[in-house]
Amino acid sequence: MIRELRAAVRPALRKDTRSGYGYEGFEGVGCASSSAVVDCAVYREGRRDTEHLGPAQALRKVRSADGNNRQGFVWIGLHEPTEEEFAGIAQEYGLHPLAVEDAVHAHQRPKLERYDESLFTVFKTIHYVEHAELTATSEVVETGEVMCFTGRDYIITVRHGGQGSLRALRHRLEEDPELLGKGPSAVLHAIADQTVDGYLAVADAVQDDIDEVEIEVFSDRSANGRRGGDASRIYQLKREVLEFKRAVSPLMRPLQMLSERPVRLIDPDIQKYFRDVADHLTRVNEQVLGFDDLLNSILQANLAQATVAQNEDMRKITAWAAIFAVPTMIAGIYGMNFDYMPETEWTYGYPAVLLLILTICYGMHRGFKRNGWL
Repeated sequence: MIRELRAAVRPALRKDTRSGYGYEGFEGVGCASSSAVVDCAVYREGRRDTEHLGPAQALRKVRSADGNNRQGFVWIGLHEPTEEEFAGIAQEYGLHPLAVEDAVHAHQRPKLERYDESLFTVFKTIHYVEHAELTATSEVVETGEVMCFTGRDYIITVRHGGQGSLRALRHRLEEDPELLGKGPSAVLHAIADQTVDGYLAVADAVQDDIDEVEIEVFSDRSANGRRGGDASRIYQLKREVLEFKRAVSPLMRPLQMLSERPVRLIDPDIQKYFRDVADHLTRVNEQVLGFDDLLNSILQANLAQATVAQNEDMRKITAWAAIFAVPTMIAGIYGMNFDYMPETEWTYGYPAVLLLILTICYGMHRGFKRNGWL
């Protein structure tokens, strides 16, 4: 039985410093070039065969040793293969041309496709990009892809992007032969679990960025001395969350199929654990949808605050313009060149007019201040 499956496949969030198995650059693997092959191994009863074989040799060894009652399988890992590099492996393993084309060119939506003797699964990997300060051009999440061809006695993983390495995952699975003995479906589950766990970690980090923006928007003064936050920063964060959403939401359907419907190539013991992965993905999907709604609200609040701030500025300008209109009006009247005007020859006429101006301006200032215009 499977011992502590979750603990065995839970990815460590630290870089694995162990080296690979040295399969880069070997010849005679049944493909035009082997530079894309990161690792290739045969597993029997959950244990790695120590013999170094190419993809074609490994498959022949698995299929010839046990006949119809095969117990071993081949796990091939590739990184960004070209059509020429993948052609030999695709032909040897009988992979469907449409799936091969998707695996080579990448930029696919998460999906699960069934072919005659294999399953083709696409996972979007998400990596949180650390940044000292969120700006209008900050990259918050970086995406990659992991494609899996799962057959009865093989699993081929094709990785695109600079993150999402499966080397540490392979090491952890090899430390649990009972789990790995369940075959290719155990590897597929481990990849799905690692991918979704990565989503959880990224969601927590994105939550911190959203909290920072939210605090800034609803603070009395932002860092630039104005009320509210920078709308361009909010919009950039919203775009990054949209990229996150494109990786998470389409994966819901494939995981539901793997966890709820009988699949011939998936071990029944392993299928139970796909439900747990699907539950975690549902949680992440709800978080991402919540992020989208919250950022919409924050953006609307920021725009509303900007409008309020502009109205406040206009009220202040209008109030001061009204105050200065009083001395302008009085000075304009007494500046007209008429011989007969009231109080022009009065000794105290000039200070009296100044006092009148100051009194009216002071009264208007008090009134505007009381009404919140100044």
